[in-house]
Amino acid sequence: MKQDMLVVLDLGSTRNTDVARAIRALGVYSEICNYDVTAQELLSMPNVRGIVANGGPNDTVDGVKITLSDEVKKSGLPLYTFDYAGDGALNPMPEDDADIQAALKSFVFDTCKAEPNWNMENFIADQVELIRRQVGGKKVLLALSGGVDSSVVAALLLKAIGSQLTCVHVNHGLLRKGEPEQVVQVFRDHLGANLVYVDAVDRFLDKLAGVADPEQKRKIIGAEFIRVFEEEARKLEGIEFLAQGTIYPDIVESGTKTAKMVKSHHNVGGLPEDLQFQLVEPLKMLFKDEVRACGCALGLPDSMVYRQPFPGPGLGVRCLGAITRDRLEAVRESDAILREEFAKEGLDKTVWQYFTIVPDFKSVGVRDNARCFDWPVILRAVNTVDAMTATVEPIAWPVLLRITDRILKEVKGVNRVCYDVSPKPTATIEWE
Repeated sequence: MKQDMLVVLDLGSTRNTDVARAIRALGVYSEICNYDVTAQELLSMPNVRGIVANGGPNDTVDGVKITLSDEVKKSGLPLYTFDYAGDGALNPMPEDDADIQAALKSFVFDTCKAEPNWNMENFIADQVELIRRQVGGKKVLLALSGGVDSSVVAALLLKAIGSQLTCVHVNHGLLRKGEPEQVVQVFRDHLGANLVYVDAVDRFLDKLAGVADPEQKRKIIGAEFIRVFEEEARKLEGIEFLAQGTIYPDIVESGTKTAKMVKSHHNVGGLPEDLQFQLVEPLKMLFKDEVRACGCALGLPDSMVYRQPFPGPGLGVRCLGAITRDRLEAVRESDAILREEFAKEGLDKTVWQYFTIVPDFKSVGVRDNARCFDWPVILRAVNTVDAMTATVEPIAWPVLLRITDRILKEVKGVNRVCYDVSPKPTATIEWE
């Protein structure tokens, strides 16, 4: 293995990602583990040099206070703690990221003797080795949405196992305008992947009929996704592994043992209990900016690497309430207009994510000198580094007015356009 590693142990902290990224900023790879990881599990991880244990406000689970186990203390791995007194002195968690780096620098390099060998080339080399160890000569099925995460996983798996990989692209009717065609063209024609295209539009929309709760929608979409993959696997024969583009923000938002769920992701919280595949998730400890860097290092084109992030449930989380085909089409068409206008202004290269939402309520308006009762379209445009926090893009007023004019003229059933100026937190990036 190319990289040394430190483990960030979650003892109830809300700052685990800050600590993990601070260690990576020092040039050393890090992974976050739950408080109940065993010493045997820690020692089995490749090139583990030490542990940083983080206490915090979520240090009680099911009425029991979390503590470091004796076996972890006796594992022989150097230990540093934040906000956890334990048997020694309390090291308070610094507020500033630079101060976290400064506090850890001596521990990482002098105590743990870790080498600063965290980079994407080494990460890819290690993941290729780990994938080959896990999979061997068996076949892998990849849930390929065409988004950044699954695209990078596809490239990584093609590098690791080549023809053992089969990509399945499911058109569930919740994709953006022109997206299914683009996915087929890029992956089948340009990357030479084994690609299976599944038209499941009616299947998904029938399952979602009348379902308004966002969590229930996510779970239905996620479960149905996996059912489709199971069916395709049976057709292909010999599939034992399911690859997914899970990244660390997906895991955090779906809830951990010390933190409540924000929203489930189909690749984390929506899997059927009887799943028959073993999961392959090589990106699950990376953040979005790191995933993009990985894609660049793998040689993927910028148009793919810097493509708009897109949630697993697709437009299903942007058509609020119970999904109807007419409102879904309003989301799809308004989203296409927004993307066209952003491209004209060069905003597609500077804004991290932008999209439209259509809620399940109407308001009175005026069209052709008569009363109309139609939906609003909500615009969202945000910037972020790691998807854990986000700020709102200050779009120029003339651009907003032009987008508004086009949506009101071209999208059926819409009479208002609004712009969401809420940051994350307190909002999330998506609307649900």
